[in-house]
Amino acid sequence: MRRKLLTIVGARPQFIKAGVITRLIREKFTGGLEEVMVHTGQHYDENMSRIFFDQLKLPKPKINLGIGSGTHGEQTGKMLPLIEREILAEQPDMVVVYGDTNSTLAGALAAAKLQIPVAHVEAGLRSWNRAMPEEVNRVATDHISSLLLCPSDVATANLKREGIVKGVVKTGDVMHDSALYCAQRAEENRAAFDRLCREFEIEPGAYYLATVHRAENTDHPENLKQIVSAFARLPKVVWPVHPRTTKALRENRIDCGKNIILASPLSYLDMLLFLQHAKMVLTDSGGVQKEAMFFKVPCVTLREETEWTETVDAGWNIVAGAEATRILNAVAAHPGLAKKDISQTYGTGRAGVKVIETILSFLNDT
Repeated sequence: MRRKLLTIVGARPQFIKAGVITRLIREKFTGGLEEVMVHTGQHYDENMSRIFFDQLKLPKPKINLGIGSGTHGEQTGKMLPLIEREILAEQPDMVVVYGDTNSTLAGALAAAKLQIPVAHVEAGLRSWNRAMPEEVNRVATDHISSLLLCPSDVATANLKREGIVKGVVKTGDVMHDSALYCAQRAEENRAAFDRLCREFEIEPGAYYLATVHRAENTDHPENLKQIVSAFARLPKVVWPVHPRTTKALRENRIDCGKNIILASPLSYLDMLLFLQHAKMVLTDSGGVQKEAMFFKVPCVTLREETEWTETVDAGWNIVAGAEATRILNAVAAHPGLAKKDISQTYGTGRAGVKVIETILSFLNDT
């Protein structure tokens, strides 16, 4: 019996994660599963949306809700009735959500209220900071999901601590699968990277790569000023700037100086190449922390905590917050850290297969 999945995505990291599952369904599991993808439109910039589907060789989502930007409540509120409408129209056997965005929470809530089982890919992550909207999203989603597909042992332990044991399965991290798949494709399309290196006047291995987009940094001018102050004291920083961050820099009249190269958002393949060839990564993104570790590039996290604690335990990541001195001290400390083996931390590149097999087993047993 062929089962139908309704997949909810809306932001860059979700396109990457969902891409692994979509590709496997089309190539290996098409006899058992049909997938309908709904794009909420939470990320609508071309370099943060459409280009990801092109580069990952994915079919365009069947449905684009076109939500756009807004406050957290506004975005989530707009999404709920539209996702509910699509669930009622498609009658899926399961709704699949990824990560911790407003799209994740809206998809899970809409499905749960219609008594459609929810599979949460990347369940069990915790930063233990409820001031982060992402933390609220992931906690709430975990508590209404039927299947909790965890990337690591730490994630499963977090759920057990909250009394969630039913439906919990450690699958490994689909982001690891994607990084392995896309790294080779990125190398095969290296011309754009080489051109940008010439344009930026940088050499591979001799620059820092930065990303800053979380509200705790962009919405707090002092944090953003401190981060920029730290970047300005490093030799060469390539900074693909998120639209939210561009607006914050402009509104707060923050001058980035000559050492910081402000770039437009990079495509996924270009970003992977810039990350692989960076001297170090400075980021407040959860996904970029992991990608840095996958490719053995030291990372400094511009937050007070991380949900990806394995990256810190393995010595590839230092959590430094948003104060300039702490950031620079973390940069200086990295060469002296003992980096641990990471080969089994997030699986062996078969997390996607495990996710699909777990979903099929659940649906066949219900």
